[in-house]
Amino acid sequence: MLTFKDCLAKTSEMGFVEELMLSVARVSGIPGAHLREQVLFESGQRGEIISLRPNIAEVMVFSREPLRVGTRVVRVGYPFSILAGEKLLGRIIDSLGEPLEGEKDWTERDMQWLPVDVRPGEIATRKRISRGFETGVMLVDLLIPLGYGQRELILGDRKTGKSQLLWRAVKTQVRQGNICIYAAVGKKKMEILQTWNFLKDSGIASSTVMIASGANDSAGEIFLTPYTAVTLAEYFRDKGRDVLLVIDDMTTHAKYYRELALLSRKFPGRDSYPGDIFHIHSKLLERAGNFTTGSITCLPLAETQMGDITGYIQTNLMSMTDGHIYFDSELFFAGRRPAIDPFLSVTRVGRQTQSPLQKDISSRLLTMLSDYEKTTRFVKFGTELGENSRAILDMGEKIWQFFDQPINEIVPRPLAMVLFALLISGNFNPKNTQKAIDNYDEARIAKLLEGCETVDQLIDKINNLKFEI
Repeated sequence: MLTFKDCLAKTSEMGFVEELMLSVARVSGIPGAHLREQVLFESGQRGEIISLRPNIAEVMVFSREPLRVGTRVVRVGYPFSILAGEKLLGRIIDSLGEPLEGEKDWTERDMQWLPVDVRPGEIATRKRISRGFETGVMLVDLLIPLGYGQRELILGDRKTGKSQLLWRAVKTQVRQGNICIYAAVGKKKMEILQTWNFLKDSGIASSTVMIASGANDSAGEIFLTPYTAVTLAEYFRDKGRDVLLVIDDMTTHAKYYRELALLSRKFPGRDSYPGDIFHIHSKLLERAGNFTTGSITCLPLAETQMGDITGYIQTNLMSMTDGHIYFDSELFFAGRRPAIDPFLSVTRVGRQTQSPLQKDISSRLLTMLSDYEKTTRFVKFGTELGENSRAILDMGEKIWQFFDQPINEIVPRPLAMVLFALLISGNFNPKNTQKAIDNYDEARIAKLLEGCETVDQLIDKINNLKFEI
């Protein structure tokens, strides 16, 4: 890495800090500065130019260490960059690429410098989303299907099980041989440690890179976190890998960008957010997708307040992603795990990855759950139920019991499809799901599903072969 002296010799421009406002510094004396260019302070801190005014450059400072007015500043000559490489797998790092646990065991020779803020890949580099993506959560895989390269927003109030869904998705993808990049944005130390311990205890940390910024870090470091994450995801994508990118969460990221924008005196818009917040997030998320070399499947998370999905940031994110999975707090307190509302959840491109059998299962499930919800409303009015209504209620209860998954339970999608067929034919008890997982034979299940295009065909095949779990 270049030193202050090296950078000065390279650019021949040295400025001074004229004014400080927490994570934003106003610097004079660097007339050749460019937007998004990296700068280096003589005290060792790094920064990025976020705004240019006459004779003044506004710099976002990536450090909690206080600066002083008069501190010397030098241009680096290239955009803000981080080191990316295979040696980061199995490590937890900060947004600057420095290890948060253990010693640094890599050098610049082992790694590659990559700019963090780049334009999304052009249309010529992208492919149609056509391969199904598994999360290991039956409700999602059967009702809200995803595809490799999809951007699916995870939406809901705090403490409703969103992180548990993300953890299971990470675990499922690592088991399938893929890479996971997990960005924890402005989280409490306990939350960061909890996630990291889950990755290690599950034996999947070796295929994962976690980028974490704490609530006590500077606004600049927190803002940088998802950029570092997506840059690392692009590195592994260019190696031909399928990458799962988790950003937890985008609402926190928006709040810290609002802080930076207000400090740099940008004109505030709705809810005091700057006018370019949509551009910032859309440009970031657009870097995910299915490409000619590998894919980046992005699961950004957004928090709601009291179930309100009409907030400014939430609706922005919903409009720039390929669907959303909504966690309902009422369902959570009613005991459903996961507490996902399938009727308020959307997948815009996931269904094009489904086989005819998968589409039939999704359609059958939605119809049955819809009938169950309607019948439940009638019951509340004291309506006398007939035999058909009782059958609908009974099957609906079985389906919700079927979807109830503990956090350590990962169900492969082919197995989930067979279990559903067994359930509606009356040959499976949801309490035996873990037993079915333990006895899962991939080749046997694949042979059973082969040639089936409808649920009825699958049930007939199960009955003819006298198949049992």
